[in-house]
Amino acid sequence: MSILLEQLTKRYEGHPVVNNISLEISDGEFFVLLGSSGSGKTTILSLIAGLTAADHGRVLLHGRDVTYLPTQQRRVGLVFQNYALFQYMTVADNVEFGLSIRKVPAAERRRRRDELLDLVGLAGLGSRMPRQLSGGQQQRVALARALAYQPEVLLLDEPLGALDAKIRAELRRNLKSIQRKLGIATILVTHDQEEAFDLADRIGVMSFGRLLEVGTPDELYQNPQTEFVASFLGSGNLLLGNISQEGVRVGPLRFPHTEDIRQISSEGRVQVLFRPEDVALAPTAEALDCPELGQAVVEEVSFGGAFERLRLRLPPIPGVRPISPPVAFGSNSILVEATRLPDQANRFPLQAGSRTWVGVHRIHTLEHPGLSFMIVSDGSRRAEAAVALGGQIARLAHARVTLIGCGLEGEALQAHLQEARKQLGSGLAALDVQTSHNTPAQAVTLAAEQQPYDLVVLGFNPQDDLSLAEQILQVGEHHLLLVPNSQPVPAQALICVTSGEPGKDDVLFAGRLVRHLGADATLLSVIPAYDKSPDLLKRTENFLEGGVQSLSILGVPAKTAIRTGVAAEMIGEEVSQGGYDLVVLGLPLTKPNGKVSLSGVVEQLLNNITDRAILMVRSRYLGARYYPIMVRERDEHKNSSARSTQ
Repeated sequence: MSILLEQLTKRYEGHPVVNNISLEISDGEFFVLLGSSGSGKTTILSLIAGLTAADHGRVLLHGRDVTYLPTQQRRVGLVFQNYALFQYMTVADNVEFGLSIRKVPAAERRRRRDELLDLVGLAGLGSRMPRQLSGGQQQRVALARALAYQPEVLLLDEPLGALDAKIRAELRRNLKSIQRKLGIATILVTHDQEEAFDLADRIGVMSFGRLLEVGTPDELYQNPQTEFVASFLGSGNLLLGNISQEGVRVGPLRFPHTEDIRQISSEGRVQVLFRPEDVALAPTAEALDCPELGQAVVEEVSFGGAFERLRLRLPPIPGVRPISPPVAFGSNSILVEATRLPDQANRFPLQAGSRTWVGVHRIHTLEHPGLSFMIVSDGSRRAEAAVALGGQIARLAHARVTLIGCGLEGEALQAHLQEARKQLGSGLAALDVQTSHNTPAQAVTLAAEQQPYDLVVLGFNPQDDLSLAEQILQVGEHHLLLVPNSQPVPAQALICVTSGEPGKDDVLFAGRLVRHLGADATLLSVIPAYDKSPDLLKRTENFLEGGVQSLSILGVPAKTAIRTGVAAEMIGEEVSQGGYDLVVLGLPLTKPNGKVSLSGVVEQLLNNITDRAILMVRSRYLGARYYPIMVRERDEHKNSSARSTQ
């Protein structure tokens, strides 16, 4: 085994940028870490190379534990996107640099240099300066330099990202050929899926510091196990369906049991994936040779070289909820991605506005993860209210629940948890009970590092718990339900939003939760008294109507309300007059340092609304995790490039 990572963890500012990663990479394997910016890919390379110290876990290279060894003793070669060549040295001197500082004799250096320049296709160019080379040639020099002192492991951090498409394709072929000739275990980091598919023996998909799935390109594309990988890799159509003893049903579609369907553990909701190439198009329903999804309007047609890409818009289908491609805010239609070969396009030409019948040849079925709750309890009366309401909502949503007991010791803690178990009762998708001797904020932080949660439920008193709420929102990707006292399951929800992208996220998660409660919703926006322009009013009206449409897809009845004045006062009046038992607020903008603060309007509302639950929704645009992780990943990349050349 060339590379072995055991429970590798790295935190920055309390955030796990690399979160408990375990991975084995075989001798001679070309492994690709794939993920979006800020997912932790570059930090993993830095941990393997010794450029960054791990907080927990081990790094083993060819059986040697190198966790605490300096970089120069690990025998790793590194290549970065920005080449990191010495501009004042010739190509030959750049390649020889690592050998020179290791006191390798001159004759051996020249032999190894010439061998590598020939290997990377730069024979005869040793006397040139880096500025006299193209970007692709400079990257080859960087590769030759990394290979010069015969490393046991090769680490490549987006080495082709700065090059144009044609050169990237050429260098991919060269890189794969060189790696095969040398038989060296290689890890390449990229966000380019085509690059990953082309190069990898296996791919590891990362998101927010977690390694979600590992497999061959074909396995991950055809048979993903998670919603993220299904929608992240390539284009995918992902719909919510149902499974029973007869098979899988997605609206009018019926599919018999297949091997992946049989692996689903229980009946109920499932996610159904079909790729663009699995979509069939025909002028009539009778002409389809596969199960029929419905008639669609062609929204877009684009030329993809060897195939034609289409985006199709289907009307709403009863009982079907689209997951990917995501439906535009305010729309209730279903989008489907399709591809066709040229001969199919010639036989049945389509253009934007055309109508076509849509069928599906093949599906892959995934377990529907549902919602995951964390309920925090310290045995107080407020905590008992949180356990009661959180449990009721979890049963209605068929959610998985983790109950964390903290703030008590010994028999008192065990007795409290036993009572909480009884209070939660049966009907949950799953229940995991944990004890913690940490503070509630620390307990939530540690639990959120182990697995992601959709919602944390917390007993709340604004005078005592405001700072705790801020700390809980500072970590993880979860939303937060604050429960001040005992109350029944909400029947009327007030969703307070402002028009814009974060407001869309507020509406969509609130709708996802409220739909399980059978509650009605009111979408409220407050317009400042100093800005009563017709344009602002119209934009606000359009946004709220879009929210009503989006909630209708989820089966949530909704109406709108617009008030003018001071936000905290207007929301407070609406709450007192409307009989709402759940108030939904968007998480405020994070501070420049990435910290969450509930001061201002939110704090005023939390102090005034003390007799009903408040749901704090985190937008993906405002999530506290994003800022420190992405900045740290950027800085880590810069620092690694600089240190690797020293």
